[in-house]
Amino acid sequence: CMAENELEPPLLGVAWDGTGYGDDDTIWGGEFLAPEGYGFTRVAHLRAFRLPGGEAAVREPRRSALGLLYAAHGAAVFGPAFAELPPLREFTATERGVLARMLERPLNAPVTTSAGRLFDAVASLLGVRQVARYEGEAAHELECLAGRARTVAEPWPFALTPTAPAGPLALDWQPMLDALLAERAAGAAAPALAARFHATLAEMIVAVAEQVRFKHVALSGGCFQNRRLLEETVRRLTARGFRAYWPQRVPPNDGGIALGQVAVAARRAKWRGAHVSRGAR
Repeated sequence: CMAENELEPPLLGVAWDGTGYGDDDTIWGGEFLAPEGYGFTRVAHLRAFRLPGGEAAVREPRRSALGLLYAAHGAAVFGPAFAELPPLREFTATERGVLARMLERPLNAPVTTSAGRLFDAVASLLGVRQVARYEGEAAHELECLAGRARTVAEPWPFALTPTAPAGPLALDWQPMLDALLAERAAGAAAPALAARFHATLAEMIVAVAEQVRFKHVALSGGCFQNRRLLEETVRRLTARGFRAYWPQRVPPNDGGIALGQVAVAARRAKWRGAHVSRGAR
């Protein structure tokens, strides 16, 4: 995104995708990065949750939903209060027992901050898709569902808190999750809930931008193939005085990685060359 739009730091980069290996040995995908020098600072990320079954969760949104619920409410998700939720109904009693042990130990349940897996979880909770036939299917169907909403979507609450005194901020989705479950239980229409989910994600991005205070915000990663998310985010950022940039000629998903790699390599070479020259002088 930076290469295509000829951008230079300082800026806030929003990298939202499905699965990427982070430098802290967890699975990233809901990241806010500030490029600097030839590297970056991770200034914020979505609150982490576990994926029971690891790679199986990529194919089964119901697993992402279970991991999200467990992070929010612990072992209670396997009790009667949550029994009627779509992802819980999709598993047999034996499967639920296995999944509970995975999450409790934890075993084969890696940690993720992925926005793509958050999309999957919400799609599962709304009964949209439990097992995906292709990558991104659940998120695409959730976007289509949101398009059927008949009212203007307002964002749900969320929290933005530091993970450590000098660590990145964490966007806590639990207030959003609890509001979604409460409105679903009260009979709210699924399209309205899907639309509010998209509005909340866009407002989360604005909240981080206001905290970090970089005027320019670059949006990239596979999640921004979602037209509703992209347009809602750009609209909200612009209304708050930020300048948003996004991929238009180069794909925001894996198709743009090669250009990004070249741009990073060129930046590193330039940065190192400048420092070597200063050292020689």
